[in-house]
Amino acid sequence: MQVGIGVIGCGNISDAYLRAAPQFGVLRMLACADVNADAARAKAAAYGLTAMSVADLLADPAIGIVLNLTTPQHHVPVGLQAIAAGKHVHAEKPLGVALADGVALIRAAQAAGLRVGSAPDTFLGGAHQTARAAVDAGAIGAVVAGSCHMMVPGHELWHPNPDFYYQPGGGPMLDMGPYYLTCLVNMLGPVAAVTGAAKASYPTRTIASGPRAGQVVAVTVPTHVSGLLEFAGGAAVTITTSFDVWKHSHPHIELYGATGSMIVADPNQFQGDITVAKGKNDWQVLAQVHGYGDGNYRILGLADMATAILAGRPHRADGTLALHVLEVMEGIATSARTGARVVMQHPAPRPEPMQADLPFGVL
Repeated sequence: MQVGIGVIGCGNISDAYLRAAPQFGVLRMLACADVNADAARAKAAAYGLTAMSVADLLADPAIGIVLNLTTPQHHVPVGLQAIAAGKHVHAEKPLGVALADGVALIRAAQAAGLRVGSAPDTFLGGAHQTARAAVDAGAIGAVVAGSCHMMVPGHELWHPNPDFYYQPGGGPMLDMGPYYLTCLVNMLGPVAAVTGAAKASYPTRTIASGPRAGQVVAVTVPTHVSGLLEFAGGAAVTITTSFDVWKHSHPHIELYGATGSMIVADPNQFQGDITVAKGKNDWQVLAQVHGYGDGNYRILGLADMATAILAGRPHRADGTLALHVLEVMEGIATSARTGARVVMQHPAPRPEPMQADLPFGVL
């Protein structure tokens, strides 16, 4: 059986989804829509879809799930439209730009008996499922601490229209934090409380490439954000996301356990080595037995969601997980502004691990 999928939002990220879609037989990619009708027509021609208006796509009875690839400030408004039309919805990250909006989306879906899914789904890849299995097996003992670093120079160096990254709803935490935080919750469980610090290092940024090269963008959000995550399970993990760092030598994620340490691969990728050191011994790369660790499967969460709908089981990249991650990010920002520790009110359980022995494309 298949589930009909309609895509709203035909920007750059849609190519990754549409290229990966044919690998998962449960997905029947039917239509796409965008406020820019030319963009929808181009994407439809490239991938064999039907270009529609947003209204027509939402009204199409063949579409069971709306894949919402709009910009972050539109994730909740478009999601609410999909739910009102009787569709399940799976969105790009983050779930929303404000916790209250994310709560409204989840509650609307629950009231309608519909599902919400959200990127990132990279935690379902072979690398991060290997890391989770190792943590669960006690490869480094009980995790007591950790550190995360996503630190890069500003997006204005490569993006032709980087304005959004420096306006409300942007910034390094909302942009990249979901990958790191979702990966951590998958391995360690929910966050109980956070504290944070944040700053905007420079008042403006200058676009370096494209037709707008030389134009100046005002910075209105923090561009260097650090947080301390207190996990319900007892671990204390630091996270820093920044658009202010030219180069650094920190791993993406390190976990420190009672009997050893672990280096976790880039949570923005499905692949990568997971490395463990027992006590003071040398680092050893773990063998990966889980699938989806050799490429870009950036529709895996949607495929799992479609399979779960047909099977009547929970899906893994669930809206409640994304809501918890959004609450963590907003909590760090609130703490940075007020100086107070922020206790989480929307915990989410760890999703079920991926089964290692299923054939490719079957979830």
